[in-house]
Amino acid sequence: MTVFILIACLGGVLVGLSRQLNGRLSISTTPLIASFWNHAVGFAVLTCLGLVVGGLLPAGAAEAPWYIYLGGPIGVVFVAAGSWAIARIGAVNTALLIIGGQMVTSVALDYARAAPTSFWANATGIVLIVGGMMVSRRRRKSGGSQ
Repeated sequence: MTVFILIACLGGVLVGLSRQLNGRLSISTTPLIASFWNHAVGFAVLTCLGLVVGGLLPAGAAEAPWYIYLGGPIGVVFVAAGSWAIARIGAVNTALLIIGGQMVTSVALDYARAAPTSFWANATGIVLIVGGMMVSRRRRKSGGSQ
């Protein structure tokens, strides 16, 4: 179990590093160029890894429904928007926005799917997320930065 926790932590660190690099590249160029290089490098690394490890094209990939592949274009928009946001509101606020958006969206999807959930737990979580973002924003404004 410890190995999987360490792998998850490493993944989080690498995502944070990737966002920082994309944000810095976005400042130097444009968010679209930063997104292009993010995907070009990711494609090259994952293709090499898939060729070495195997399973680059899993069985049944051609028979998958078309909407399964919408994740790619959505990812391009997400990375470009993240690169744009980091350059304007900073890495910490962008991370808070992404995490908050994922949490609220997951609650909305649970309700849309009629998944068994606790209303009060979900409502409390959303209130805490939004409240934390508001407190963070208020502190930055009163502290004189930004």
